[in-house]
Amino acid sequence: MNPPRRPRRLRGLPRPRTLRARLTVGLVVLLAVSCAAVGLAAVVELNGFLTQRLDEQLAQVGTRFPESLEHKVRLPDHDGDEHADTRRTATGTFGARLLNGTVTHKGLIRSGDPAADLDVGLTARDARRLAAVPVDGRPHTVELSALDDYRVVASPGRDGDVLIVGLPLEPVEATVHRLELVAGMVFGLALVVTGVAGAFWVRWSLRPLSRVAATATRVSELPLASGEVVLPPRAPDTDPHGEVGQVATAFNRMLGHVEDALTKRHAVEERLRRFAADASHELRTPVATVRGHAELALLHPGPVPPEVTRALRRITAESARMGEMVDDLLLLARLDAGRPLERRPVDLTRLVLDAVTDARAAGPGHRWTLDLPQDPVTVTGDAHRLQQVLANLLANARSHTPAGTEVTVTLAAGGGEARLSVHDDGPGVPEDIRPDVFERFTRAEHRRRADAPGAGAGLGLSIVAAVVEAHGGSVGLDSGPGSTTFTVRLPA
Repeated sequence: MNPPRRPRRLRGLPRPRTLRARLTVGLVVLLAVSCAAVGLAAVVELNGFLTQRLDEQLAQVGTRFPESLEHKVRLPDHDGDEHADTRRTATGTFGARLLNGTVTHKGLIRSGDPAADLDVGLTARDARRLAAVPVDGRPHTVELSALDDYRVVASPGRDGDVLIVGLPLEPVEATVHRLELVAGMVFGLALVVTGVAGAFWVRWSLRPLSRVAATATRVSELPLASGEVVLPPRAPDTDPHGEVGQVATAFNRMLGHVEDALTKRHAVEERLRRFAADASHELRTPVATVRGHAELALLHPGPVPPEVTRALRRITAESARMGEMVDDLLLLARLDAGRPLERRPVDLTRLVLDAVTDARAAGPGHRWTLDLPQDPVTVTGDAHRLQQVLANLLANARSHTPAGTEVTVTLAAGGGEARLSVHDDGPGVPEDIRPDVFERFTRAEHRRRADAPGAGAGLGLSIVAAVVEAHGGSVGLDSGPGSTTFTVRLPA
């Protein structure tokens, strides 16, 4: 079953998009409909009134004029004028005598002529139309090709004939057409004036709403996720009883709630940041002490049971791993606090060479490939932190792929930025953790055990993202089965 077709929009007609335009167009359309209704009613009423007056005048004329055409009678008036009856008949009066449906006599009173003009050029169609007029003594409208529209009355004569008398509708139509022209001009001018005035009125009435929109635009441009944010001034208060005033009041109340929530969130984040920094700083000393005592015990010259030696080595390894985790947490806390990094020219080409050399030594079972440009690539930043980014990306590729995996490091520059990518043909990042791969403590399921080879705390990629962001760059992931690529972009 085919879905119902939607009606096509009228082409070429622009649709008003703003509320101000819609209100203005709606006002003009309503006024246009009202003007059209008033004009139509006036035209219909005037046409009916004038037609009624014409019918009354037609009743006064009676059948004297068509009778005079039949019998050639001229009744003298009180002055003895034989054309008095004819002159009392209005100019343009038409008379005709029909016998057995055939026009036998016809005449027309013309302006300035006391006698009837018998030479009226009626066509056969005109004769048929006159013969079709009902003989009921009521006015009917007939279109005569030689005389235009006429209002006629057919009455029975004394000799079994039909006497028709008519008056022209041209004066009525001319008056009605003049009214239509004047009404169209007046209503058109009224629509233009109303449209302009209505646009200014609607714009003035919606000024508070425009201010609310401007305030909302400024709020949308604020970095709300960066921490403490000062919201712009509230929208001006207006009449709370109006719809616009209610919108402004609700919007200001919402801004107040947002500001309170941001303030509380910032306070909580500050406390967590200080706690992480303080805890990391305080943990460095006891972790270093534990590691130092374990290493010192391993250097004891006397005989030590194998179980104790194995335990001391595990203590040394775990304290070293804990020390690295504490350093990572402390680094993240400092980056979250917005502490400035060192800003010096850094040769990324040299950093990549050193990092890949270290990765070959740490992962000899992998195949390491370099793709470097001929010219050195230089950026401005902290060399130590950028080296840490490279080390974490290569360590991530080494620890999450099996032996024999090929890892390709590509460095390129262009378009005002430096692009560093680390690609491997390993199993890929699991789809369920891809959206959160740069979040802290994010690890794949098979790496969650602390004793797994290469297992970490899930902070390596979060440090990469934080350091790159602190340098004004970005990092992205494109992963699938058999292909994983981390891409770092830094301002060149």
